[in-house]
Amino acid sequence: MLVPAKSVAVSSTPKRSRQLYLGDNLKVLRESIASESVDLVYLDPPFNSAADYNVLFRDQGDHQDSAQVLAFTDTWHWGPGDEQLLLELTQINGELARFLSDTVARLGRNDLSAYLVMMAARLVELHRVLKPTGSLYLHCDPTASHYLKTILDVIFGPGRILSEIIWKRTSAHNSAKRFGPVHDTILHYGKSEDYTWNPQYTPYDPDYLDEFYVHRDADGRRWRRSDLTGAGTRNGATGEVWRGINVTAKGRHWAVPPDELDRLDSIGRIHWPAKAGGVPQLKRYADEQKGVPLSDVWTDIKPLHNLAQERLGYPTQKPLALLERIVRASSNPGDVVLDPFCGCGTTVCAAEKLERDWIGIDITHLSVALIKARLRRDFGLEAKDLREEGTPTTVEGAQYLFDQKDGAYQFQFWVLGEIGAQPYGAIGDSKKGKKGGDGGIDGQMFFLRPDGGKVEKVVISVKGGKNLTAGMVRDLAGVLTKEQAAIGVFICLAPPTAGVLKEAAQQGSYSYGGKAFQRVQVLTVQDILAGKQPDMPKGAVNVSYEQKATKTLATKSKDKGMDSLF
Repeated sequence: MLVPAKSVAVSSTPKRSRQLYLGDNLKVLRESIASESVDLVYLDPPFNSAADYNVLFRDQGDHQDSAQVLAFTDTWHWGPGDEQLLLELTQINGELARFLSDTVARLGRNDLSAYLVMMAARLVELHRVLKPTGSLYLHCDPTASHYLKTILDVIFGPGRILSEIIWKRTSAHNSAKRFGPVHDTILHYGKSEDYTWNPQYTPYDPDYLDEFYVHRDADGRRWRRSDLTGAGTRNGATGEVWRGINVTAKGRHWAVPPDELDRLDSIGRIHWPAKAGGVPQLKRYADEQKGVPLSDVWTDIKPLHNLAQERLGYPTQKPLALLERIVRASSNPGDVVLDPFCGCGTTVCAAEKLERDWIGIDITHLSVALIKARLRRDFGLEAKDLREEGTPTTVEGAQYLFDQKDGAYQFQFWVLGEIGAQPYGAIGDSKKGKKGGDGGIDGQMFFLRPDGGKVEKVVISVKGGKNLTAGMVRDLAGVLTKEQAAIGVFICLAPPTAGVLKEAAQQGSYSYGGKAFQRVQVLTVQDILAGKQPDMPKGAVNVSYEQKATKTLATKSKDKGMDSLF
């Protein structure tokens, strides 16, 4: 089995809770998440941007609720599901239902109205699951933020908004006949006045340091002078004469008692002016200051560039630093962080890194596979470390998934995720890795050999049907040769025939370290559910989701006309 790349030690804290749900987040929230059980909610839902991302949702055709379908077009159309949600909200939150009904009457039963009703139903549930000390952060863009803000005011109460954060997500954006849109909005609400808050700071600007921290010690530490007295007189210790200096006569008092002044002086923290009669001052060092208290305009966290190490190729992926800031500010270690639109898992990774418990919900097997691969890569977490709901646990469940509409692709995403492989093709392009043009490859994996000298490629063919033939194995062997891959994996839902197994055995072997590995390996879904993985050299490292490790291969693949790697 491949070991995870650059994983860090998993916390040994007992009873660590890590929950990953596949499914409609409204259904999961209503049926699986208890009231007042969550400390922090962050959600980055689709923005109703009319952009086609092809990985999360599709518009609500076929009379389905917006979140029930398996693909993703960031556009909604009004349908019976929205009428049903409005009816349900009448029973849950009558005031909100009346507001929405009035809004829909004015806007019309259109895409925007469908989006707002979809969001309102989920925001009601997110408010319910929050603890009284909890906070919610809703990440949106200016096209709908004003509507969502009003909906949140109705649900939380108009006095519960804490901040409207502006995140500058890009440096430049050309736009005809308007100012270029370069920011997102993050709405921050507290459920009560007793919300969790940990102040955050940013480093001082170099110009500020140059202007105010103008002194340096012999060791180079920068400091500025700071007053040791305060306005007004005192009758206690802080009003006493110290070192012959009577600050009471000047209408002031010492900031600390004389014994503390003696201590500060003994360790060199007091600056004595050269001028006789001058009042001593405290030496305040720049490296001891927390920094500038964070404001609600964030320009210091840059968006992910194409070659960022953490990038997974997910079209709406946010920087880990952004989520770490939010998690630090509004939760403490051991708290529960929930992301109901968790996409590629940035929120749950921030929570894991900062020792919070977490709950992630997403509707696609592709997202769940990405999240599990990321947790395996960055933290060494395996399936046994998670509580996973909604994904197949039996062959019958896998068959049911395969039999659904678009199930062949969702089955493919799921089973590839179970072995830590990538779907073949670029995430976000429905024409790649889905319908045709894949050159006989459904998935791919890259492993760094134990000697660290070479990254080897593994190509994967996934078959969900029952008519398995030896010719399918020969086709995979041909792809192996064409792609100069080390190993091919033939994954099948149905039991392999004798002909399939015989053909695989005849395809030779890949050798490393004096051991031979079957060049074409057959794995059944039953094998994978039982914990079996592709047979690789011991100590090989899975670098399938590593930008740096696969950069050279990505360049070569692109030159050959192949789809780009993640």
